[in-house]
Amino acid sequence: MQIKSFQINMIKKLTFIFLLVSTLFAQTNIFEQFSNSFADIAEEVNESVVTITTTNTVQMDRDVQNFYRYWGREIPDEYESKSLGSGVIVDDENAYIVTNHHVIFDERSQKPVEEIKVQLLDKRIFEATVIGLDKATDLAVLQIEANDIKAVDLGDSEAVRVGEWVIAIGSPFSASLSHTVTAGIISALGRNDVMNNLNTYQNFIQTDAAINPGNSGGALLNMKGELIGINAAIASGGGRANAGIGFAIPSTMVKKVMNDLINKGYVVRSFLGIYMQDINEDLYETLDLKTRNGAIVSDIVDGSPASKSGFEEGDVIVSFEGKEISNGSELKNLVSSTDPGSRVKLEIYRDNKKKNIYVILEEREDIIASTSNVNYEFGLLLDNPSEDLINKYNLNEKNPSNIQGVIVTGVEENSPAKDSGLEEGDIITRVGRKKIYSTKDFLTEMSKFDDDSKVLFLVKRGASSRFITITR
Repeated sequence: MQIKSFQINMIKKLTFIFLLVSTLFAQTNIFEQFSNSFADIAEEVNESVVTITTTNTVQMDRDVQNFYRYWGREIPDEYESKSLGSGVIVDDENAYIVTNHHVIFDERSQKPVEEIKVQLLDKRIFEATVIGLDKATDLAVLQIEANDIKAVDLGDSEAVRVGEWVIAIGSPFSASLSHTVTAGIISALGRNDVMNNLNTYQNFIQTDAAINPGNSGGALLNMKGELIGINAAIASGGGRANAGIGFAIPSTMVKKVMNDLINKGYVVRSFLGIYMQDINEDLYETLDLKTRNGAIVSDIVDGSPASKSGFEEGDVIVSFEGKEISNGSELKNLVSSTDPGSRVKLEIYRDNKKKNIYVILEEREDIIASTSNVNYEFGLLLDNPSEDLINKYNLNEKNPSNIQGVIVTGVEENSPAKDSGLEEGDIITRVGRKKIYSTKDFLTEMSKFDDDSKVLFLVKRGASSRFITITR
């Protein structure tokens, strides 16, 4: 009996050891596979991520100069400013690159930087041309003249979930650290109002993958190696380094903005025509609301889609095309990304009763005012009239609405625009024989001309106007 009992115990122990070893072996295989998946993605996508270096001439502040001169020191009138960022190749046939607006735009001069160079993984360096800019989403599209490049696959950011593993690739701090790969998880979705003065349309993916200065414009990837976001910002607690809170622009937004900039030169956005505010506890109690989610209509723009559809002040919008909304920022993003002319259903609470309202959205005409649009065929940077531009160029008109045309805010050296005599502060009032009133009009009329054709401009400078011709 003792021998038999001993045999049984031995069998149990051997079985346990076998299962333990098998489990450990299986776990080892799982960990190895998991590790290899990260390595495979990095190896596959790294060549689609680029390092962007910019150079810009900055005028020294006059007060700073006077301060140093007071103490007997002379400093230069201008200096070169260099900065670093990242980008992602999204089209290998046309060599289009997506990056952040703030990577290649100088806020002091309100122009793109003078020189943009793109370095690939294989160390090739190319000078980049700006195709389009959108400050409202902090996105920009560049183009290089390069062959043998690889574009990243675009993923669906709407399908990602909190807790998913992600990989970030970019060039933190210095070009010598290019193509740095970090990993983390998706910490949250739909973050808005988290970065001051960054952009207007905020719908960030939050991640704890290490993102540092220089990573801006780089790739955020899912475990399929697909692009689900463009890294844009960090929350560092007052420092420069990563603190485990980074933000990326979702790929669905990137795709729309990118396609609009490439195909139209500006971003098409719809508008509803309401002023709204989020629901706080005071409003919830005072208005005796049935929900804490949604956006309260505080005012309605006359003649807007909302006014035509019967919206009233105090309406609480809780869903857009069947998708529940938690705040006004979310609603704004949904409206702006929907094509103008679309008939959409909004669910509202009015007097605490649910009601559906159908609205035909219209194109927002003033959105280009927040975005400088570039036509580098001629070396022109144009913008819609604004009080800031009127003051900057000492224009005769005091009210932007009195200016018919678009204002030249930049002219590239050695460009057709420069050769024609165009200067900053000039106002282009006609393209061909068509009057223009916005940068959108300018781009629409330019699209009607074939390559190598001559384009007639009517240009106002001061109190006089003259015609100039530039070959497209």
